[in-house]
Amino acid sequence: MKINYNVSALVANNALKTTDNKLTESLERLSSGLKIANAKDNPSGLAMSRRMNSQIKSLDTADDSNADGISIVETADGVLAEIQDMLQRMNELTIKACNDTNTDDDRAIIDEEIQQLKSEVQRVCDTTEFNGQKLLDGSFDLKGYATIREPGTGKYVTDPYITVSTYSDEIPAGMATITDFTCEFEEDPITGTRNIVPTIVDGQMTSPKGVLTDSKGNVYDNIAVDGDIIKFYNSRGQEVQIKVDETIPATTPITIGLELTATGAMAVQIGANEGQYLDIRIPTMSLSNIGIYNTNTKTIEDSRAAIEQIKNGLAYVSTARSRLGAYQNRLEHTNKSLDVTIENMTAAYSRIMDVDMAEEMTTYSTQTVLDQAGISMLAQANERPSEVLQLLQ
Repeated sequence: MKINYNVSALVANNALKTTDNKLTESLERLSSGLKIANAKDNPSGLAMSRRMNSQIKSLDTADDSNADGISIVETADGVLAEIQDMLQRMNELTIKACNDTNTDDDRAIIDEEIQQLKSEVQRVCDTTEFNGQKLLDGSFDLKGYATIREPGTGKYVTDPYITVSTYSDEIPAGMATITDFTCEFEEDPITGTRNIVPTIVDGQMTSPKGVLTDSKGNVYDNIAVDGDIIKFYNSRGQEVQIKVDETIPATTPITIGLELTATGAMAVQIGANEGQYLDIRIPTMSLSNIGIYNTNTKTIEDSRAAIEQIKNGLAYVSTARSRLGAYQNRLEHTNKSLDVTIENMTAAYSRIMDVDMAEEMTTYSTQTVLDQAGISMLAQANERPSEVLQLLQ
């Protein structure tokens, strides 16, 4: 027996330290509920879980963004539904004004309501907002810029009386040109109505005139006129609309450059990574775009023309609403997809990070018994050197 070095106590002490460390770790897991409380517990698992947790939080934010997109679409669609109701009321009034039992004075009274409805349509288009951003004034429609080529220098300069109104999604981005363009414009000084006056000779429209060629070389040689809006379109229904408020004489045709950016739609972030967004295009709404800027029922001729104008206006608004409805359906499916992804990723994250409380309690109980036993054994080991005194008696 030796008294200088109590090896038995050292062995018992080391075993007790190990047990105590394991007991401390078990207490930490039980109190925090985490399987990986520190990086040393599972370095690779911690790195994986942190990356996964970042993605889960990003998806939560994208889910909120997606919900905001649905709210925006619902706001715009609700306003367009009200515009449709006003157009339908105007349609009823124009049909009533077409009846020859009405006098021009009667039509003037009917026209007062129509003008009030037009003013309300324009007001709604100008003032509808979501989070301080206007929705229907073209802020989230595809952007385009018009310039004209100067005859002397060949440079393209801005003309405030010629602007891009709208164009189809399928039109390629880039510089489009309208060559040999002419038109005749008139504005009524009393009513303020603005019109491009078409000229038809032998069944063929000779004014306005021009051919539009897009950046890919596609030609749009069909022309239609609606107020001061000139539409260039092809056989596939693709069109570019420009607004012209000046006369371009047939003796001096011009070339118009159209920079079609194919950008401007509202980008709604629907995913956790870069580039995962949905462009929501909200068509421009105004009296000119709807096609009712000049609508009135002051005469029987005006009343008959108004029926077709309002019919086209209803079709324009219906097309815009169908587009918004498609966006909303897509966003709702995206919302469900995000919810399922978040649910499954959270379950995977929980398997890595969360402790099994039942299993950990078993470990804790084992380490508690070992700790108590270790303390008892260390106490007995410390008593062993004193037994040497019995040999000296």
